[in-house]
Amino acid sequence: MKLATVRDLRNRFARVFSWIEEGERVAVSRRGRVIATLVPARRPLGRVEWPDFVARLQADWPDGVPGKPLSELIPDGRGRAG
Repeated sequence: MKLATVRDLRNRFARVFSWIEEGERVAVSRRGRVIATLVPARRPLGRVEWPDFVARLQADWPDGVPGKPLSELIPDGRGRAG
C-alpha cells in the first residue's frame, strides 16, 4: 500500500490517481496519522466466452452418447422410481 499526504493529494493528484488506476491501495495521512484509504473500484468483468458444448459432444461421440436416452432415465413423475 502506498502512502500519500493530504498535501500530495492537493499538489500531485495526477500521480496518486495513477497509482490507484494501476490497482494500488493508497493510505492518506494528515500530520502523520492515516485518515483514509483510497481503494480502486472493481473493474467490470468482461464477457465470458462459453465453449461450444454441442460441438465438443459431437466431436467426442460422433455416433451419439452411448446408453439409454435421458428421457428414459428420468421418470415422468420424478417422485416414482423408474
